[in-house]
Amino acid sequence: MLNCSPCTALKPAICPKLPSRPSLAPAPLRNPLCTMALKKSSLYSSLWSSCDELRGGMDASQYKDYVLVLLFLKYISDKYANVPYAPIEVPKGSSFKDMVALKGTKDIGDDINKKIIAPIAQANRLSDMPDFNDSTKLGSGKEKVDRLTNLIAIFENKSLDFSKNRADGDDILGDAYEYLMRHFATESGKSKGQFYTPAEVSRIIAQIIGIKTAKTTGSTTVYDPTCGSGSLLLKVSDEAQTPVTLYGQEKDAATSGLARMNTILHNMPTALIEQGNTLSNPRFVDGSSLKTFDYVVANPPFSDKRWSTGLDPASDPHARFTLGIPPAKQGDYAYLLHIIRSLKSTGQGACILPHGVLFRGNAEAEIRKNLLRKGYIKGIIGLPANLFYGTGIPACIVVIDKKEANRRQAIFMIDASSGYMKDGPKNRLRARDIHKIVDTFNQQLEVPKYSRLVTIEEIEKNDFNLNLPRYIDSQTPEDIQNIDGHLKGGIPVEDTTSLEPYWKVCPGLQKALFKKNRTGFVDLRVEPAEIKTTIYQHPEFTQFITQMNQHFDTWRQKAAKTLKALDAGHHPKQLIAKLADGLLEHYQASPLIDPYAVYQHLMDYWETTMQDDCYSIAADGWKAEPQRLVEQTKAGKTKDRGWACDLVPKSLVVARYFAKQQAEIDSLAAMLEAASAAIAEMEEEHGGEEGLFAALEKISLASVKARMKEIVAEGDTLSREEFELLEKYCALVQGETTLRRDLATKTDELDQLALEHYAKLTPAEIKTLVVDDKWLATLAAAVQGEMDRISQSLTSRVKELAERYREPLPQLTLRCQQLEAQVNTHLERMGFSWQ
Repeated sequence: MLNCSPCTALKPAICPKLPSRPSLAPAPLRNPLCTMALKKSSLYSSLWSSCDELRGGMDASQYKDYVLVLLFLKYISDKYANVPYAPIEVPKGSSFKDMVALKGTKDIGDDINKKIIAPIAQANRLSDMPDFNDSTKLGSGKEKVDRLTNLIAIFENKSLDFSKNRADGDDILGDAYEYLMRHFATESGKSKGQFYTPAEVSRIIAQIIGIKTAKTTGSTTVYDPTCGSGSLLLKVSDEAQTPVTLYGQEKDAATSGLARMNTILHNMPTALIEQGNTLSNPRFVDGSSLKTFDYVVANPPFSDKRWSTGLDPASDPHARFTLGIPPAKQGDYAYLLHIIRSLKSTGQGACILPHGVLFRGNAEAEIRKNLLRKGYIKGIIGLPANLFYGTGIPACIVVIDKKEANRRQAIFMIDASSGYMKDGPKNRLRARDIHKIVDTFNQQLEVPKYSRLVTIEEIEKNDFNLNLPRYIDSQTPEDIQNIDGHLKGGIPVEDTTSLEPYWKVCPGLQKALFKKNRTGFVDLRVEPAEIKTTIYQHPEFTQFITQMNQHFDTWRQKAAKTLKALDAGHHPKQLIAKLADGLLEHYQASPLIDPYAVYQHLMDYWETTMQDDCYSIAADGWKAEPQRLVEQTKAGKTKDRGWACDLVPKSLVVARYFAKQQAEIDSLAAMLEAASAAIAEMEEEHGGEEGLFAALEKISLASVKARMKEIVAEGDTLSREEFELLEKYCALVQGETTLRRDLATKTDELDQLALEHYAKLTPAEIKTLVVDDKWLATLAAAVQGEMDRISQSLTSRVKELAERYREPLPQLTLRCQQLEAQVNTHLERMGFSWQ
């Protein structure tokens, strides 16, 4: 754990306050950490690890309330305290600064409740705030005081200054809140994770309901009847061209409080969040009718068995169940019907529901038939299993569009169940999966084994069953074994034609690999061991690789110009959206290579490295300033771990400006490795019981020299061979020591040269190092990896086919007969008879 006040709570990885290592000449390290913008990834992980440390035995679903409330209080104190006519009121004496003053006091929990929470809650219509004086959760006496004191300290870090938080969705706070929510949902387990809709699913819904391309105004309304923590509402709001009006209702009191805070944290303080049961007591009404909205989105509880509590569906005053009454123990369609009733005649919406709603019978089948005949359902998107925190079952998105209902003759279906990655105990949609779903749905693209526009007529022939496998065969086709090929030999032509995409790019390559056997069959023209070489060295394939490299270079030049034009104050989220979409579009028409795979490489690199770099540039401009690395030992002492620069790593400076020195170091390292290997080989060869080192109690330089002195003293000529061996061993060890010392000296010298060079870097040089040598070079390597996979895939398939049909049945039979004869001969020689 690091200890560098005032950054203790977030355990910073770097600190400039310690002197340089003794082996280096002192060099000033500028821009102290405590005034430098903290990396987003470091902030998130540090917040989570610090909070998790303090949690103790409390359930995450309860502890989240305390952490998120403190984050909320810190935000509104920074942004709205002492601001006239602010949308959020921070009463005097109730700011985060006032809470800090309570640290370590005996009655800290009670004082937080009365002096901080109560005034803020009353002034801003917040209810069901957590009890900071609850001894059952926070402990009693000193334990409670220490826990709350440490919890407050987490949010004192100077990097957590939200006074300049932007309203364009590019704020560090909103993302930190989402990060904590995701982790709390993961930790809360199956029964308590429903307060959070995975951000990836929320983004899909936000981008397919049409709000992004619509002409929105402040009067445009978005409603979520089961809003949870509000994340889905906010994702839809982010997609709108202008600020819109948000409405949400949540049954759980504590979660509705989270939603209210979440909207404030995301600069949507005017959002209307109500608490109550949406089905039995809808809070948004116009007189005796439900209020209607332009957009409605929801992630209701799956298969709610108590949906009708407090409600008589047959006499519903809001006429929501005219298309049918859902089963008493399956409330999925109750929420969907509520959504449809809450939409304006031109409204659009989407609802996340379990797959069962697509095919279950009886009352649900009747509702499904009526919905289809009304034309309300625009599309269905099947999602992978185990995405959601409250359940592991697969779900789907049902897309509603009233505007086109009367003219609807078909429904667009997507089976995206196989596009995901494992993320701990859950599955998660990757950036490529999200983009592919959105592109396919919005453009109504029919993709084999993925998407189809299915007519209502076809659905009616299937008794209005919407189960996706009835309409989209997403299964990987079975690899057929050709019996004729196994009997008579030869590779079936139909197997080679399955590689048609490769032959379109390299038509001559097919002839280079295969020759005619008989009708419908071919033979491998080259030896199996030569398949890879034949592919890689074929002129058409090398030309294809060259063209693909040039294709990437075209994009790289354009991207480099954009990236080098960045300056302080730019918006990283807008940057990556434009950059990634441009890369995806650039590869759309490229043969063989999957454009979404290339897109994912950029998004992965953005997540791990480039995002932090861009936020650093947005905060401080193009500054490359090394920071000292320190760590605190268990004994309380500090240990110097050298220095580092996140934006421009030392390796980049060395590669561009000190390549000669690095080459010398690499040479020394290789020599050292060879010397160490020679010593190890010698010790292994002569270290056995009868080896020349056997007389030594321990093989070491000291023991070897001692033995050499004994041999000299004894004057034993018979030990000459042993002496020479020991002498050779000493020379090797001494040479290794010299090499190790020289390597350390050269390394320290290079380290110092690189450190001193940072102060000489111009902004243009920094841009070259970061954009060309770091970002685009990394992405180029990733794209090259995709090209390697293309060639490897072709090589593997050709080898597989060649091996499969290498020996036809007659050859195998003959071979078995020959082996049987050999066995019989051996048995007869041994005196056995095989009958």
